[in-house]
Amino acid sequence: MTFPVVGMVGGGQLARMTHEAAIPLGIRFKLLSNSPQESAAQVVNDVVVGDHRDLPTLRAFARECDVITFDHEHVPTEHLRALEADGVLVRPGPDALVHAQDKGLMRARLDEIGVPAPRHRILTDPADAAAFAEEGEGFPVVLKTVRGGYDGKGVWVVRSVEEAAEPFKAGVPVLAEEKVDFARELAANVVRSPHGQAVAYPVVESIQVDGVCDTVIAPAPGLPEELSLQAQRTALTIARELGVVGHLAVELFETRDGRLLVNELAMRPHNSGHWTQDGAVTSQFANHLRAVLDLPLGDPRPRSPWTVMANVLGGDYPDMYPAYLHCMARDPGLKIHMYGKDVKPGRKVGHVNTYGEDLAEVRERARHAAGYLRGTITE
Repeated sequence: MTFPVVGMVGGGQLARMTHEAAIPLGIRFKLLSNSPQESAAQVVNDVVVGDHRDLPTLRAFARECDVITFDHEHVPTEHLRALEADGVLVRPGPDALVHAQDKGLMRARLDEIGVPAPRHRILTDPADAAAFAEEGEGFPVVLKTVRGGYDGKGVWVVRSVEEAAEPFKAGVPVLAEEKVDFARELAANVVRSPHGQAVAYPVVESIQVDGVCDTVIAPAPGLPEELSLQAQRTALTIARELGVVGHLAVELFETRDGRLLVNELAMRPHNSGHWTQDGAVTSQFANHLRAVLDLPLGDPRPRSPWTVMANVLGGDYPDMYPAYLHCMARDPGLKIHMYGKDVKPGRKVGHVNTYGEDLAEVRERARHAAGYLRGTITE
């Protein structure tokens, strides 16, 4: 067969769903997973169990692939440069991916290209947090470790110099940002191919609970067209200027005075794009694969006026199967995506997608299903 082999580093649910998208495309899929129990390793046929931080392991894995991509940003940048020196196609490449790995570098580069962002500075000592706060509106301020944070981890809202000490215990530089008085959080998802073709999905509203994405509404309700276009242009500009190949999620704050500020970047399929599995003509996963293989990109337009994604978090009931059956029977139009993970309180174990003409109805269906699966709703 001449169909290419895509190697994905990381065995989580993003790899699981990317593999699902590869099947109808006829693309062969190979996985580097930390363990055979990880979400994607349970369903992918060709799995290498190994440590993504070990360069010999990466090199051996890459020799069996036509292109390498990722379901997380944690592969050391120097290892990716070594793979490129070996002639391996790494997409996104290390020069792009480093901006999703290092928040300090990301902020500096976005400043260079004129992307609006919260006021920020790299700190080396907790006492610097007080000076940073005084230059603005005082405490609280947001502190982030420059590397390694996700889903609210590595992020602190601090209200004093004493509270500012905790982030520095990790032994890495800390990024300070003003605490933005935002009206809501948005996400602009785009996909870019190596030859520069790019597509933009509708801008979505992302609702966070305790630092974890809870609900995504596509498109963002009530978002003025000019702000929607601005968000898409910003994401496309970032993708072009940073040389991103594949999917890019740009998380944004919509401020109460009508501005957009870039919060975070992710260069891989993203939680804010899960709605595209059932709500878009071409999902983020299929378009990510198309991009890393330099195939023509698929249509990103929505299939319905509204699509709502709700994450299913683990609760006090480890066996979700009875609830799963109930939700299917109650709502035949419901789309359930489970990740094969053991249920633990607060852990993302799946998501649901609903779609239709009436936003209130679509949102309630997603809320009920996610809550019933978790066990917080029993009727």
